[in-house]
Amino acid sequence: MAMAAGRRRRRRRGRGSGRPGQPGGTGEDTQSQKNEKVQCSNHDATHMLILSPDGKLSEHWATASADCSKTRLVKELRNQDIVQIACGDQHAMALSRGGELFTWGQNTHGQLGVGSQTTLIPQPQLVERLKGIPLAQIAAGGAHSVAVSLSGAVYSWGKNDFGQLGLGDTEGRSCPSYIRALEHWKTVFISCGTDHTAVLSKEGLVCTFGAGGAGQLGHNSTRNELTPRVVAELWGARVSQVACGRQHTLVYVPSLDKVYSFGSDEEGPLGDERKPNQLIPIPINSPVNTGRSCQENDVPQEVIEIIAGGNRSIVLCKNNKNSCLNGIATLKDKDVDTWISNCSSQHWESIKKNIRRIFSSEACINGSFLEKRDKHFKTSKEVSGVDIAKVQHFYEKISKKPEVFQEVQKEIEKLLPSLSSSPISPENFRVYLILPFLLQGQDESSYHALRLLAQAITKLQPKDLQTLECLWSNLETSFFEKLIILYQRVSQKSLFQYHIEVRRSQRNLSNLHPHETVTLQILQILYQVNSRTGFRVQENNFYVPQVKAIVELFFIFNIKEMALWKLTKYPCIFDMHDKIAIHNIERKALSSPCSEIALIVMEPDHWIFPIRRQYLLQDIWTHLNNASTEQFKKILKVSFEGEAGVDEGGMSQELFSVAVRTLCQPSTGVFRRVASGLAWFPSQAPSGEHTFSRIGTLLGMALYNGRMAPFPFPRALYKKLLGLPPALEDLEELLPATGRNLQGILDEECDRTLESLDMDFTIMEEGESMVTVELKKNGANIPVTKDNRKEFVDLYVNYVFNESIRKPFEDFMQGFSRGCPARKWKMFHPTELQIVLQGHAEFDWHLLEKNVTYSQYKKLDRTIRNFWTVFYRLPEEKKKMFLAFLSGSDRIPGYGLEYFTFCIADPQAEKPDEVYPFANTCSRILFLPRYSSKRILKKKLLCATEHNESFGLC
Repeated sequence: MAMAAGRRRRRRRGRGSGRPGQPGGTGEDTQSQKNEKVQCSNHDATHMLILSPDGKLSEHWATASADCSKTRLVKELRNQDIVQIACGDQHAMALSRGGELFTWGQNTHGQLGVGSQTTLIPQPQLVERLKGIPLAQIAAGGAHSVAVSLSGAVYSWGKNDFGQLGLGDTEGRSCPSYIRALEHWKTVFISCGTDHTAVLSKEGLVCTFGAGGAGQLGHNSTRNELTPRVVAELWGARVSQVACGRQHTLVYVPSLDKVYSFGSDEEGPLGDERKPNQLIPIPINSPVNTGRSCQENDVPQEVIEIIAGGNRSIVLCKNNKNSCLNGIATLKDKDVDTWISNCSSQHWESIKKNIRRIFSSEACINGSFLEKRDKHFKTSKEVSGVDIAKVQHFYEKISKKPEVFQEVQKEIEKLLPSLSSSPISPENFRVYLILPFLLQGQDESSYHALRLLAQAITKLQPKDLQTLECLWSNLETSFFEKLIILYQRVSQKSLFQYHIEVRRSQRNLSNLHPHETVTLQILQILYQVNSRTGFRVQENNFYVPQVKAIVELFFIFNIKEMALWKLTKYPCIFDMHDKIAIHNIERKALSSPCSEIALIVMEPDHWIFPIRRQYLLQDIWTHLNNASTEQFKKILKVSFEGEAGVDEGGMSQELFSVAVRTLCQPSTGVFRRVASGLAWFPSQAPSGEHTFSRIGTLLGMALYNGRMAPFPFPRALYKKLLGLPPALEDLEELLPATGRNLQGILDEECDRTLESLDMDFTIMEEGESMVTVELKKNGANIPVTKDNRKEFVDLYVNYVFNESIRKPFEDFMQGFSRGCPARKWKMFHPTELQIVLQGHAEFDWHLLEKNVTYSQYKKLDRTIRNFWTVFYRLPEEKKKMFLAFLSGSDRIPGYGLEYFTFCIADPQAEKPDEVYPFANTCSRILFLPRYSSKRILKKKLLCATEHNESFGLC
């Protein structure tokens, strides 16, 4: 055994291993110092690993009788910088500074963790399953292996007959498995016996599991433990070291200066007054426990290491502080400062080597930016354990030194294609959070690396992607927004390049490459995360302006589908105007008489729709009943009986406006009108009627034809159309008092208040008579409590928006799908769809004036000045009536008032004071005679607008 200067054996019972700050293993091992070999061996000392000061690893095999032995250089690892080693009975482990774990030897029980069924693997193999985990320590049992990460996550594999893997069963594992029972335990050290395992927490608590037949678990029993269990006798003792022998365990409590032991020493008692099977921790009767410090030349000694061998124990002393465990390479602040200050010196080659070691390793990156003050020990699906501010600070430092930045970027780019696609624990996901913030450069190299990272993310399994989304959702808003901007920026670059190449005829319009859409896919995922967390980042951060130019290409060339349709899979990149434009392109394509495979869209077919004003609804229903499915793909052309004009949009808009106004009259009894003034489906709708199917068809037709149908529906209706579940906030919009009461139930802190309400899982449904409805089976007998109130509120919301209106809404949805054969409208989110169908109900009238053009008039003509004076003095309701007179609707279309223009023209009447103003609703032209006075203008204008159905034309 090689021992450092200043160490002295105080009590020796044999050879063994294990203490915090030392490489793990069940055999003897020591710390790697500058001039010191590291060696470890199995319990029988028949297999030994020897790590020389120059980094060469050798292994020594001997028979139990030691009459035959051989030593070989582990040449397969000659290019690895090994920092830790461990020996099992017949297998070996070696951890490299680059964070890679290698195993070899017997694999009968899967103790190598490589997933292979091969019983013997003589050459070191990489444990792929732990790739990316920043390991702090490794340990080998008889035929099982354990590893702990820098953040205290523990992984185990191999033999499990006694539960020594801590996974709750006795099934062996051939690949590392995460011990979930130790999550947040803050494990800092592990040790393995032949068939049992001990873990030490940062707070000094000890857990043991596995074989307990000899009392080696310290639980005052000989029972095996399948999951980690705290050694109760050591509670509060703050253990600093733990070591497992074959069937016994040692711990050291520095505050008492005592070494405790439990279990069995097969060769005899562990102390003068001990029994072979000790079931609870008892102090070893040794000089170190006499209250006197170890002395050498009158210098105080400390117990720095306890080693539990197969049947023997060692206590080591030295006169200085404990050495730190050699670990994987991680970034230190002093390293960064050295890189920056010496990047132009003779040390540059050494610096590049250090950069390469860290940033070519997923594990090293994952361990380099941990939260301080132990917060990273809380790593989970919700908590990354990464200090993103620290990552940002590192980027800002190196970005000022191009040589360092480019070297880091180069190593990251080489690493990206090999990122873990099957993460084993939340620690694997840190790299996906860290790397984007190291690739903030606005150069092609950074863009290329971000695309590679996006490709790696899209290869994650759905459950793993959900974990990453959860971590994204818990990022600080400023960092989450920066992440969005990074992917939005590279998406802009890709689509800009695509547009340029198409315009220069360097590329086919339909040829959109996967690497150009992969960052769009990430943006869409981030958008969904943003929506689930309450839209904390504004939606315009997701827009990619370059898509506007691409949309224009399709208008210019009159092209059908192709690349644009691929882009619609990522609706977050389009603003509402772009979505409206795409919807128009699709309906133009659908209404074209050309075949589905044709590229050029011809002029659309039209559905001639004659209507009698006095029988408007009756004529509409007749047309819908007689129409074929194909008919709804045609563009609507409305004509009113006895009225001149051709429908260019105004007449069909008027049709929908009048139909909606008629259907929403209280006298019709179609909708349930509530206190909020909104319309909703009745919960006791008569069966066998087609009312809601027809209304749904009418609304679908309005959307397909680009017209508004301003039914006073709540936002929940548009959520349901898009397949999204309404929430409590939607109920508060529809039924404000009910919504507030339910929110109050959720906010109530005192359970007694809920009890005093005497509530159960029922509600009273209004109709012809009051009916009690159970929200769940036997709901009348289930009281609402603090524990189940969330379920009650969710069921209430579900009843109002789903269960109570199931049949009428199914009819409505079926009709809507019939009326709108297009599908790209699903790109809209609920608020946008509501605006598109209902229009804007609030106006900036000065903006309306700003957008007006004049024909045969000038802006300063007296008639024009009189018109605006009269208009601004009208009450709001009269202004809206003028809007309906002008355009066929008292609402502004979804694209907004800033894009709403109209023209005021002089009809050049011979006797203007005797003529009423009139409007071309399709072209939005107001024909305004040159009245002689402001009074006459007002009188004529009000008469025309109040009877607008008689003064419009198209």
